[in-house]
Amino acid sequence: MPPPPEIRPVRTIVAEAKPIEDDRQAVGEIRPRQESDIGFQVGGKLVSRAVDIGVSVKRGDLLARLDEQDFQNRLRSAQSDVASAEAVLVEAQATEGRQDELLGKGVTTRANYDSAIKNRRSAEAKLEASRAALDLAKDQLAYTELKADFDGIITAVAAEPGQVVAAGQTVVKLAKPEQVDAVFNVAEAAFRDRQPNEKPAVLVTLLCSPSIYADGVVREVSPVADPVTRTYQVKVSLENPPPAMRFGAGVLGRLKASTAPVISLPGSALFDQGGKPAVWVFDSATSTVKLRPIEVARFETDRVVVSGGLKQGDVVVTAGVNRLREGQAVRLLEQAGS
Repeated sequence: MPPPPEIRPVRTIVAEAKPIEDDRQAVGEIRPRQESDIGFQVGGKLVSRAVDIGVSVKRGDLLARLDEQDFQNRLRSAQSDVASAEAVLVEAQATEGRQDELLGKGVTTRANYDSAIKNRRSAEAKLEASRAALDLAKDQLAYTELKADFDGIITAVAAEPGQVVAAGQTVVKLAKPEQVDAVFNVAEAAFRDRQPNEKPAVLVTLLCSPSIYADGVVREVSPVADPVTRTYQVKVSLENPPPAMRFGAGVLGRLKASTAPVISLPGSALFDQGGKPAVWVFDSATSTVKLRPIEVARFETDRVVVSGGLKQGDVVVTAGVNRLREGQAVRLLEQAGS
């Protein structure tokens, strides 16, 4: 007489569609919303730097200084050129006046008079050019002092005294402390269900102290993925961040949202069917199980969000799935809602 069929005890859960908290999260850091690379408008040798990282400065404060000797020499040369051009203009004006008087008496030619006018106009143009060169020399001398364009905090230094820097080369980085962002690199899959122009709320907490937090809103999502990590940069604008959230601090961001009604299952309910996800569904009419393929919307830490293959009220096996076979008789140990 053949032995009776084996009846395996299994734990199950009733599939129920309901909203769940979106627990997607990412690790990032605190960055200033506005951070400027500050550099000289002229090149030269850096002789002093008045600030270091973390120093607070006011608009107009001196940040660094270049060797100004060459620029002073250019200024003196430009001043001499202006004086020379003024003397030439005075002489040209006098010559034009004499030629005009002689032409009226008929003792000079029209050509001589026209030449005097040309020389006077040339002298005026040269004087104007000399004055422009003088203004430029004054500006360049003033540019040897690097000053803060706005109130802020020095977040980085990129040059030391004695170093020769080029025009526009970064010497320090200056950031505005009033407005800060939490910046995250988020995987592409996180945007699968995102609507255009959606600005979800985000809870941002310090990694070193989760009790310190701030509310934020997604302000900007990079339209282009990082070519190496294939992630997108997301900037979250923080509302009244606590002082402990300093620039560079590590933070954890979590969406403050609930999903539409979905069916979620414990990860232990999944079964591999030829490389595709499936679950064992209990048939109450025969007290057996059947393997059913499903579609997974996303995998989370301790659960799986199902997008297709199950319906409301299906009884799904959650433990012992790897020991079951198609049509096997089972006995339910426990049953709970998802």
